[in-house]
Amino acid sequence: MEDNVCLTQEAEPPGRHAGPAGSALDELKEQHTSPSVAITTTRKNRSLFLFPTRGISTCKPSARSKAFQKRFYPGISSVEWNDWQWQLKNRITGLETLSRMIWLSDDETSTIIRRGGSIPLSITPYYASLLDAMDPEQPVRRTVIPRSLEFHHSWEESDDPLGEESDSPVPGLVHRYPDRVLFLVTNFCSTYCRYCTRSRILDHGNGIPPGKERWEQAIDYIASTPQVRDVLLSGGDPLTMSDESIDWLLQKLRAIPHVELLRIGTKAPVVLPQRITAKLTSVLKRYHPLWMSIHFTHPEELTPEVGQACARLADAGIPLGSQTVLLAGINDDVEVMTRLVHGLIKIRVKPYYLYQCDPISGSSHFRTSIEKGLEIIRGLRGHTTGYAVPTYVIDAPGGGGKIPLLPEYVVGRDDHHLLLRNYQGQLYRYPDVRQSNDPGPFSPCI
Repeated sequence: MEDNVCLTQEAEPPGRHAGPAGSALDELKEQHTSPSVAITTTRKNRSLFLFPTRGISTCKPSARSKAFQKRFYPGISSVEWNDWQWQLKNRITGLETLSRMIWLSDDETSTIIRRGGSIPLSITPYYASLLDAMDPEQPVRRTVIPRSLEFHHSWEESDDPLGEESDSPVPGLVHRYPDRVLFLVTNFCSTYCRYCTRSRILDHGNGIPPGKERWEQAIDYIASTPQVRDVLLSGGDPLTMSDESIDWLLQKLRAIPHVELLRIGTKAPVVLPQRITAKLTSVLKRYHPLWMSIHFTHPEELTPEVGQACARLADAGIPLGSQTVLLAGINDDVEVMTRLVHGLIKIRVKPYYLYQCDPISGSSHFRTSIEKGLEIIRGLRGHTTGYAVPTYVIDAPGGGGKIPLLPEYVVGRDDHHLLLRNYQGQLYRYPDVRQSNDPGPFSPCI
């Protein structure tokens, strides 16, 4: 399984540039790479993340991960590298460590120094192994390393563009749709995306105080609201919590008679595949029906480790769907998106949603036109299996909810026929049966 997942074990790191001999890039490599520099790691203070038990993954590291580990963490064993708690405690959160691993542009450097109250810098060592050391324009690198454009706020942007706070009956719970709620169980992620919709709460202690007291308040609301049949656990990333905490939450929610469906929204299988341990999957599969939405961004994320993590989840009976944000210069291309959705299908993940990037403060450099999203859907529909075509949606600013967008496949009407355009742009007529109370040149059969 591992050797057939999108990238082979021997694959070069995504986006790596060979470069011509004597090129400026080669000079930069000589000036800025430090093969002998090891990174000091953290082994203490496990209680900081409330992880009372260790969960060692059996995830088989790729050749790329092994090379990265050997170069920057030579004193770390493969067991430690494969320990999700070790990955969390040794997240890259500052300029000094990051600059030893990759050459940073002046803009990246100054933004990291200045970042202040913006989205924190946090990258797991595993995900750092995917970053191109020399190319600031590499897609996955742009999603996690800050740039000065984050400080450019336009009038249409907001810290809470979806109006979640106004639909929050208790702290950390959003009840927007009649039969389902969004339960923000934590404000912590292992790796922070630079376009995060909930950056207002991440790691700042704002909005959702942690702990069982808040969880119980939300659970009490769900238990007292019988129309809620579907609970989505999100945050932050729920899978950064301990197995015990996840088990406690799922058990409490499953005990509510009217809660039929549990879901988890996460990026852990992508940025922290070591998290998907046998112990975790044994916890999750106790609470079926349980579904999982995984945040994928780019085909460079489809590594052997990620394939193994998704296989473990799927083998535990958990249906997997992807949620992808459309990002300018990162995945706003039909060929790139095709590679992503095809790779997802191969690891048993259904492309679920393609989101128009929310107008979060400082996100203008990530947002594309709506037409670009429609162009991508046109480039997928009919050209690949329908299983691989996500639903393109805008989460309406101000709390309007998800609104699906489709290219104009319905052209119009011609007498009793509907005029349709197919994926090749050709027009077809379909004999349409109108409802008896519809206007038009049509007489119902007697």
